[in-house]
Amino acid sequence: MALRMFIHGLESSNQGTKALFFKERYPDMVIPHFTGTLDERMDKLKHILSDKSGIIFVGSSFGGLMASIFAMENENRVDRLILLAPAISHSGFAGYGSRRISLPVWIYHGRSDEVIPLSDVEQVARQTFTNLSFHVVEDDHFLHKTFKRLDWDKLIG
Repeated sequence: MALRMFIHGLESSNQGTKALFFKERYPDMVIPHFTGTLDERMDKLKHILSDKSGIIFVGSSFGGLMASIFAMENENRVDRLILLAPAISHSGFAGYGSRRISLPVWIYHGRSDEVIPLSDVEQVARQTFTNLSFHVVEDDHFLHKTFKRLDWDKLIG
């Protein structure tokens, strides 16, 4: 059975709106709390997933960056990525350069995102992910209007 994991954003927690939604709807979902630098967060993520495969990630903002980095380093252990306004335009992702991965990736990004520019993310995503479904939605960075309306049963089944 697949392991489903939600990774929250930089200034959020495992008690945020999205995390609580997943805790209620998918009680088996792994929803850790991350703090510190990107390297510290990645070390904790790698430790949690050290012996896991078949991973389905939902990553929000900075959590989308973390899920993407993990997938770049462990593509054979990741089943799919669902990224919500992912911070993949962050310098921490730049080191992966022209590397491409083919696992299924869904990205939902708000047209009115004032935190992470849509154009930057779309450019990186199209260069990196060869099996990409990129959805531009009429929403903000937090995807307030979109998040709960997504077909989560289908996305993370």
